[in-house]
Amino acid sequence: MPWRELKPMDRKVMFIAAYLADKHTFSKLCSDYEISRKTGYKWVERYKAEGPSGLEERSRCRHNQSYVVPVAVRQAIIELRSIGETTPGPKKIQNDLLKRFPDQDPPSKTTIYNILKAADLITPQCVRRRVAVYPKPLSKAEIPNQLFSADYKGQFLTGAGVWCYPLTIMDHASRFLLACQSMSSTNLKETQQTFERVFREYGLPERIRTDNGVPFASTGRAGLSQLSIWWLRLGIIPERIEPGRPDQNGRHERMHRTLKSTLPQPPAIPWEAQQRQFDRFVQHYNYERGHEALDQKTPASCYSPSTRTYPEKLPEMGYASHVECYLADSNGIINRAGLRIYIANVLKHQTIGMEMISDDVWEVIFGPVILGRVYAREAKNGYVSIKVLPM
Repeated sequence: MPWRELKPMDRKVMFIAAYLADKHTFSKLCSDYEISRKTGYKWVERYKAEGPSGLEERSRCRHNQSYVVPVAVRQAIIELRSIGETTPGPKKIQNDLLKRFPDQDPPSKTTIYNILKAADLITPQCVRRRVAVYPKPLSKAEIPNQLFSADYKGQFLTGAGVWCYPLTIMDHASRFLLACQSMSSTNLKETQQTFERVFREYGLPERIRTDNGVPFASTGRAGLSQLSIWWLRLGIIPERIEPGRPDQNGRHERMHRTLKSTLPQPPAIPWEAQQRQFDRFVQHYNYERGHEALDQKTPASCYSPSTRTYPEKLPEMGYASHVECYLADSNGIINRAGLRIYIANVLKHQTIGMEMISDDVWEVIFGPVILGRVYAREAKNGYVSIKVLPM
């Protein structure tokens, strides 16, 4: 027979029964039922005062409305919404109310928003497209510079006894090989230098597709790494294939197979000669070798540089006007209205956005990437954590 679903009331009754049995400490009992001691004491007190009926779920609505917005203030809110060349939001209207009614506290920003919404003075915002950790399905690229792909060709030992990690970057649509760089490791500094050289020469793409390895991704918040954060600030959206699915970057893998066929087996040339061999391969692959998928045209004949040039100064992350912006401190924490919210260490000193979803519920974003949601009511001792959204 199917398992019977355990309802919240059943769980409370089982907790009280275990409490009355007095077999465990209260801390251990609360830990077993995955509740806080505060919640456990609340259930016990209600049971002692009212019996089993005290465990029933109670309405969280206020029993009385102690504050009603005066008619004059309500009219002023609606009036202030239409004053000036720009449309003020609840925060600015709240500040103007302080000047107009200096003898009384203004309504909260949420109350002002609800008054404007009831008066049909709120224009619904278009839902911004967000980027999941693994976008499904991965977007296609029909023209050059819509998508670059990048990967490390499997490392090998050179004749000098030094390991070589070839970093390859390719335009997805034209198959134009933008870089094939001999590197001594997969460290961030060398990788970023190679991408910067490519961006300066060929411009910026819309997206970059990689696997989930270092330095493209991390196991931290939303899989972001220092490299992908740099891309996002440049206006480039990172795409990551699913683990164990190299076929999702099949064009790049096919180019790697061609590259491998040109390497001596075993690769025994000196380190200083390795890059010259890669440069010869790039010249042949881009300008001399016809590609079957391009009707035997060369990748160079199908590629043109991007019109988005590399900026001399890295721009800060920008957000829409209705998104609140906060600078993460050196520990990756932002402070908002008395709450300390841990974002991620990798995002320290970065500008984080918070977009209101409903009362006390905020979506935390970094550019187009959703980091999770914050429920202000769940704060404990001034701290609240981000909840990751299910994929």
